[in-house]
Amino acid sequence: MSDWIPDGIDLSKPSAARVYDYYLGGGHNFEVDREFAERALLAHPFAREMAVINRTFVRRAVQLMVERGVRQFLDLGSGIPTVGNVHEIARDCRVVYVDCEEVAVAHTRMILRGSDRATVVHADAARAEDVLSAPETVRMLDFDEPVGVLAATVFHYVPEHHDPFAALERYRDAVPPGSYLAISHLASDGLPAMIEQMATMMKESRNNIHPRTCAEIARMFGDFEMEQPGLAGVANWQSERPVDATQHLDVGLLIQAGIGRKCAAARGSSGTG
Repeated sequence: MSDWIPDGIDLSKPSAARVYDYYLGGGHNFEVDREFAERALLAHPFAREMAVINRTFVRRAVQLMVERGVRQFLDLGSGIPTVGNVHEIARDCRVVYVDCEEVAVAHTRMILRGSDRATVVHADAARAEDVLSAPETVRMLDFDEPVGVLAATVFHYVPEHHDPFAALERYRDAVPPGSYLAISHLASDGLPAMIEQMATMMKESRNNIHPRTCAEIARMFGDFEMEQPGLAGVANWQSERPVDATQHLDVGLLIQAGIGRKCAAARGSSGTG
């Protein structure tokens, strides 16, 4: 068996991480994921575009943070690595990837063999203490120096009873001033009927979705200072070409994204304590 396929993996349901990998042109997915992805495209023809544009947002966020002097990253819900991983964009930086999906973790471990600048933690991103206290995190990241925290399309998989707001508050408190937080998240108040249809379909997978209002997504940044254009449709963060507002309307309404910076006066500025 290939070393990116963990023993005993459950293939009865598709995985959001593997469907995302399929949309991005990756090869670490299974028939159950591809069948689900193609059905999703019939209902939502822009689903692949959503994945690609969200990936562009992650790349833009990492580039911005590197330009601002960040040299270490915590990538929450990192998924299955494809071309343009964080450690490839930020080549001289240290990176901790975090995911709870077995294939994502196995493949990440495989591509990071021998690396002294990147590692992976097998954990639920919503369990902030588990992530922050993991030996890999403690070894790789220095919380006395700025950290770039990436949370791209991950917290809309976290239900209310697991309190995603408290988890993100813990991550914000853990990092020192000069750190950054990038979030992209499904928004419930743009196209509610479409969101409801997506939520129903995702119940067939291992990963239910929990879209939130733009106000709730903005709350996830706490008192971090927002970079322009603020919390906006994810397509607005593309840097390679001008945004066609008509072409990207659905994506812009469905996924909101933003980047915030922790200032010296921000709450929790004492680091990990």
